[in-house]
Amino acid sequence: MSDSLIKVTFPDGAVREYEKGTTSMDVAVSISEGLARNVLAAKVNGEIWDASRAIDDDVDIQFLTWNDDDGKATFWHSSAHLMAEALEALYPGIKFGIGPAIEQGFYYDVDFGDIEFNGEELDKIEAKMLELARQKNQYFRQEISKNEAIAYFEEKGDEYKLDLLRDLEDGTITFYKQGEFTDLCRGPHIPHTGFIKATKILNIAGAYWRGDETKKQLTRLYGITFPKQKELTEYLHMLEEAKKRDHRKLGQELELFTFSSKVGQGLPLWLPKGTMLRERLESFMRKAQIRSGYEPVVTPHIGSKQLYVTSGHYDKYGEDSFQPIKTPNEDEEFFLKPMNCPHHCEIYKTRPRSYKELPLRLAEFGTVYRYEQSGELHGLTRVRGFTQDDAHIFCTQDQVKDEFKKVIDLVLHVFKALGFENYTAQVSLRDPENKAKYIGNDELWDTAEQQIQEAAEEKGLKTVVELGEAAFYGPKLDFMVKDALNRSWQLGTIQVDYNLPERFELEYIGADNQKHRPVMIHRAPFGSLERFVAVLTEHCAGNFPLWLSPDQIAVLPISEKFADYAQDVFQQLQAGDIRGYIDHRDEKIGRKIRDAEVKKVPYMLIVGEKEQVESKVSVREHGQGDLGQMGLKDFETLFNNKIAAAIS
Repeated sequence: MSDSLIKVTFPDGAVREYEKGTTSMDVAVSISEGLARNVLAAKVNGEIWDASRAIDDDVDIQFLTWNDDDGKATFWHSSAHLMAEALEALYPGIKFGIGPAIEQGFYYDVDFGDIEFNGEELDKIEAKMLELARQKNQYFRQEISKNEAIAYFEEKGDEYKLDLLRDLEDGTITFYKQGEFTDLCRGPHIPHTGFIKATKILNIAGAYWRGDETKKQLTRLYGITFPKQKELTEYLHMLEEAKKRDHRKLGQELELFTFSSKVGQGLPLWLPKGTMLRERLESFMRKAQIRSGYEPVVTPHIGSKQLYVTSGHYDKYGEDSFQPIKTPNEDEEFFLKPMNCPHHCEIYKTRPRSYKELPLRLAEFGTVYRYEQSGELHGLTRVRGFTQDDAHIFCTQDQVKDEFKKVIDLVLHVFKALGFENYTAQVSLRDPENKAKYIGNDELWDTAEQQIQEAAEEKGLKTVVELGEAAFYGPKLDFMVKDALNRSWQLGTIQVDYNLPERFELEYIGADNQKHRPVMIHRAPFGSLERFVAVLTEHCAGNFPLWLSPDQIAVLPISEKFADYAQDVFQQLQAGDIRGYIDHRDEKIGRKIRDAEVKKVPYMLIVGEKEQVESKVSVREHGQGDLGQMGLKDFETLFNNKIAAAIS
């Protein structure tokens, strides 16, 4: 091959030769003009590059479009630069912090200085962004020395960029320029601004520089952009629907949970209906765990500092924990439990173990506590005290894959029963470039990562691999679930851990009569009950599956004359483990039906003279309407068949 040629390998294994210095966009054009029109960036040897960046060596290449998560992230990061350009044009002299892409859109932190900015001119900013986008200005990448970068931002008087530059090494610094705007940025970016056809500034918030409350508070502008106006319209409609489904709103309306400033931020109080829902979830999981050979345990809400030093949690999370609990004894400190796993390791160690006892599966609904910044708290999805459906499986190395696959089956059983049909399994591995973040040796990590990938493949899961997302003690399989609004949530996790057994010196006597180290599998199909309930509430808009609903029926007497018959109906159904209430209010039946619909009660049983005479009930299903009259036995059969179909 000529020295002037390079080999480019495509995802399907095909190989083509190109001149040195060719770009990803050149390669795309050589394949198809239609493809090239949609290329936003490219993965070159696994690293995301500008499509305009020259390639000088043999590479693997993957084109990124709007249909790829990395393509969207590049699009939105480029949009953050476009918003900054618009802001600088409208408000000369402002300064900029950071402007990353986020899961949905982007933000930029801005110091408006003496300019009064109250957020009433968002339409003007959006219009300016579209005006600049139509100019189709290219995003130019420039490698620059640290001294040149410092000189540029000193002249602008931008202390925030200068602060960022202090952490960067000479030879690693790049600027990006589009139109009249230049920024310190690693990139990559889309080819030009013309790809951006629709834009919306969604929210304005305050954000301390570097997240430090002692530093200046900047103005954070959140935005989102799309390559088509239709997609923005659909997204804004989805946001409106999300507001209706907000678990904080529904939690209040359905009387599930509340918060109290006197109790403390991030510490939910479960109301009776929410507690019933939560207990049904726990009961569902307990039954599934018993069938799968788990043994229940209970551990304290606190543990000694030394316990978490041994596990490694103190070194990793000590600063993010609540302040230690000191006792009158000198040097005796306790922490609110941040994790259940160290406690379970100590349960394992209570007596010598034999290989004949393994796998040993210990399960606990354990409440843990982690200090979250007040600004990061959000309903039930981000709290300071939460309960995990935690379990730890202690097994031999030969048992790991089979046990892992059994846990996958349990997670999928949960998803089926609760209506989560769209999910992807994320294989979360350690960052090979930053192994210092993790404990344990390379050999054990490689073994654990291989076992997870093989188990997921053998179960036929749709998987994606994410580097740097592993727990500090081991790789994991995270289930990323799409809800009814197509939002992605991490629900359920399974982790393989060779390291905590080593740190706690766990042992078992093998068939060879020698001591061996067990492997530990961490698993939590719900994750945390709080977060799971929040996501489930929004997914089903408060219309919980029948088996889970706090109130499954509402018995609605047409008038007080039928109160005794309503009571008889209710008691018979209660005896069959059907939950609900009787609406004895002196209201018209239409009002009672409307109120039960608002409360999202699955079945309304209307009783009047005809029903009483015939020993029947008139059945109305939430959201569906009248099902007609039926006897109680027929209703119970209908009811139980629906539940059996959901959780079988």
